[in-house]
Amino acid sequence: MGADGLAGQFLRFSVVGAAGFAVDSGVLYGLMYGLGAGPYLGRAGSFLAAASVTWFLNRIYTFRQADRADAHRQWARFVAFMVLGGLVNYGVYAAVVALAPPHPLVPLLGVAAGSVAGLAVNFTTSRLFVFRAVSRP
Repeated sequence: MGADGLAGQFLRFSVVGAAGFAVDSGVLYGLMYGLGAGPYLGRAGSFLAAASVTWFLNRIYTFRQADRADAHRQWARFVAFMVLGGLVNYGVYAAVVALAPPHPLVPLLGVAAGSVAGLAVNFTTSRLFVFRAVSRP
């Protein structure tokens, strides 16, 4: 895949990431204000929801030409690898929440900062280990 292909793939991955950000933020606020979860426990639930949505969208949009591995195994592999980027993401999120003055928008800022911080790790692991290119004879 040439540079244009890689750049296009990264752009599509980023668009899917924006959808994941919306899911992550929406579920986080729903868990915090709807169910009373705090910003840390709520983020664990919102991360899993966002990872599931982004796996599906990346499977059908970003990496649609990739190997069509068993969906359940691929989802599990995706979530496992997203934990690597998720650790970076969550670390930045937790730092923002802990260090920023209390405000209802601080968790949203933390999700955004964490998402940007984990982007490169998530794209690389997705491309190399989850959505492998199909070998052509």
